[in-house]
Amino acid sequence: MQETIVVKCGGNAAVDPLAVCEDIAGLTRERRPVVLVHGGSADIEGLAARMGVASRRLTAPDGVSARHTDAETLQVVHLALAGLAKPRLLTALASAGVSAVGLTGLDGGLLRARRKTAHRAVVDGRRIVVRDDHSGRVTEVNDALLRTLLAAGHVPVVSPPAVAEDGRPVNTDADRAAAAVAAGLGAGTLVLLTGAPGVLADPADEGSVLPVCAVAPSGTPPFTGGGMGLKLVAAREALQGGVGRVLIADGRRRDPVGAALAGAATEVVLEGGTTAVAPDAAIGAGR
Repeated sequence: MQETIVVKCGGNAAVDPLAVCEDIAGLTRERRPVVLVHGGSADIEGLAARMGVASRRLTAPDGVSARHTDAETLQVVHLALAGLAKPRLLTALASAGVSAVGLTGLDGGLLRARRKTAHRAVVDGRRIVVRDDHSGRVTEVNDALLRTLLAAGHVPVVSPPAVAEDGRPVNTDADRAAAAVAAGLGAGTLVLLTGAPGVLADPADEGSVLPVCAVAPSGTPPFTGGGMGLKLVAAREALQGGVGRVLIADGRRRDPVGAALAGAATEVVLEGGTTAVAPDAAIGAGR
């Protein structure tokens, strides 16, 4: 079997899911195993507004921003991803002739996470500790389940939430979930599609896309604006987990995956070429 490609379809409303699915169909016709991981920020925001649930984000002291997932928001996340974003992708893949299987991290213990007991954030210039955030970091991937589906010719379509140590669901960042899946499968390539042509030297200038972006083995990523911080953290985790290469590319174009694989992307590399597995990860345990 050829090396697996993991594609993360961003939840940004500008990302074209139909174009992503058409590209994945092309890869499957070439018998290339593909896993599609998705978020759904636009669906989450829209559903939260309809349900009257306030949406908030938390900015960590290092400038990286993430969704604040209280109990109500966790319900919205699950409904939006499993009930809106995922069926849309499954329908598009089926229309393109692809046999796809939709999974959240709860199915078969696909994604297991360490629950965050506290989240440090900066609010109005003050550092605070948030304790009602139902989120976690993926520590284990049931790669055996994914390998079984891939071997049978299916495309797994994966999203949060994940299962925490206490057996209850937690939200987890979809980019970092994609990195964990890619590391668990020993993927050759992880493609992170977003609403920009790649990592921008100047967030206001799409012509400033970087062909290569180096990230340190730890610490704050070099760019944090426009949601890029978590993508670079995810890219670092994937590379440290043994993924061959990580590309951040434009999900708004007609052929997003093919163009990224052909070089229209920012390739993320580790400073110094370090590839040590992150010490707190337990990815690829075959569960």
